[in-house]
Parts: sequence; structure tokens; C-alpha cells
Amino acid sequence: MPQWLKDLVGRNKAALRSSAALHAQQSIDQLTLHTVCHAARCPNRGECFNCGDATFMVLGDICTRGCRFCAVTKARPLPPDENEPARVAQAVKEWGIRYAVLTMPTRDDLKDGGAAHFARVIEAIHALTPDVKVEPLISDLRGDEAALKTVLAARPDVLAHNVETVPQLYAAVRVGADYRRTLTLLERSKKIAPDILTKTGFMVGLGETHEQITALMKDLRAVGVDLLTIGQYLAPSAAHYPVARYPEPAEYRAWEQEALELGFKGVASGPLVRSSYRAGALYRKAVCPNKAG
Repeated sequence: MPQWLKDLVGRNKAALRSSAALHAQQSIDQLTLHTVCHAARCPNRGECFNCGDATFMVLGDICTRGCRFCAVTKARPLPPDENEPARVAQAVKEWGIRYAVLTMPTRDDLKDGGAAHFARVIEAIHALTPDVKVEPLISDLRGDEAALKTVLAARPDVLAHNVETVPQLYAAVRVGADYRRTLTLLERSKKIAPDILTKTGFMVGLGETHEQITALMKDLRAVGVDLLTIGQYLAPSAAHYPVARYPEPAEYRAWEQEALELGFKGVASGPLVRSSYRAGALYRKAVCPNKAG
């Protein structure tokens, strides 16, 4: 890892010691909640907690798949917690969150992939804090269109599902996933609820080429994706898929510009950008392009 990237990660880790970050952690513990910030070992935890932001991970922190890039535990998950929607909604209210991001592990053990439970979390947030925007980051739901409709019926403001990498690397990196299924989910979302923005993200540094990245972005625009995130892959451990390279910051700026030229409404591109990083700001950039922040 280059020194400039080590320094960037180090500054974010130091922010975990701030009073705001400690308060956020205390609230998470008291309400017995999971966050993808912890489960996926996100390098931005310090910055986001310091700003009062977090991405809630509903349906537990255990995944039924074992993607080689991901730090989330693979094992037999617990049944859905019926009290979780109320606890997440309460946390959103207590923190004063204006833009709530929700994610989930893949739950192939559930008939609907967890869609109904996920929808109940969105509905609970709307009921307790009607003005809060909600962005669910969902699994591929095994391609179940009815399950996708269940999530969309809860009326999120953005429907997110990550493509993660170029199709040429799916077999090596994304166990159990299918590139065409991901594109179909994003395309269906736009057809079912055209007023709901669609969002996806992918990692770089896995061995993809510039030409493959361009082709990927064109595929995403062809199915109407509105928002895009691009970030550096960081291997959670030596047992995970190895990092092939560390692109320089200038490359991220070039990809952002290319994506905007292809027609994406909002793009976040940088070494430590993750799919939920500053999600509210990216949403506002798309819906109010002439306003800053």
C-alpha cells in the first residue's frame, strides 16, 4: 500500500477517538444494532461517525455467501429480529439523521431474500421521521422480481445494489453472484419505479483494465443507473482476494469525469469512497445539481 493511502486511512482511524464518534458507537451498542461500518471494516468509520453518519446493517451481520473481497462473516444466519425495524428507526431519530442508508447481508436462506423485513425497516423510519430520506443497499434477492417490488413499495428515495467489479472478474471475486442478474435488478427497479433513483458501486485494484471499466460504466448507464461510486479495493485479510494495484488519485478524477460524461447524475470517486460514503451529499448533487453540498 502506498504511503499516501496509509496516511489517509490513519487519519480516518484517528477520528474514531472523537467525542462524536464515541457517542455514535455508544448508541449503536445500546440499541443492539449492526452497521456495515463495522461488519465490512470500512476505512471511513472515523470520518462518518464524527459527522453523525452510519450505514445500518439490517437482518444481522452474517452472510450466506462468501465473496472473496468481503469481510462480512459467512455462516448460518439467525432468523430476522422482529424488533429491529423499531430500533433502527429510533436510532435514526436519536442521531438526528436526515439521510438514512440501510444495507443487508445476502440472505439466500430466506424465501424473499429478506425483502419484507427490509421494507418494514424503511416503513418504520418513515413513520417515526417522515422527512428523512432513505437509501436501501440491497442484495440481488436471487433475481426475485416480486421481492424487489416489495422493497420498492416501501418508497425509498434511492434503490442501491452494487455491481462490485467488472464482469470478467465475477467468477473469481463474487461467489454466487451473476453480472447479468445485477444489471437486470437495476433495470427492473427503474422500470417499476422510474421516480426512484438507482445507484451502484464498484471497486478498482482487483486486476481490471481501463477498457473493462469503461465498458462496465456503459452497461450501467444502458440500464438507467443514476448514481455511481468508485473506490479502492482493500483486502480485509491475507486470505481474501489479493490487491492487484493502487490507482493514483488522478485516475479516480478521470473516471469520475468519464462517468459524468456518460450521463450519471452523481459520481463519487476516490481511494476510500465506499457505496454509502457521504450518500446524502451525492443524492443532493443529483436532485439539486446547482446547489453545493
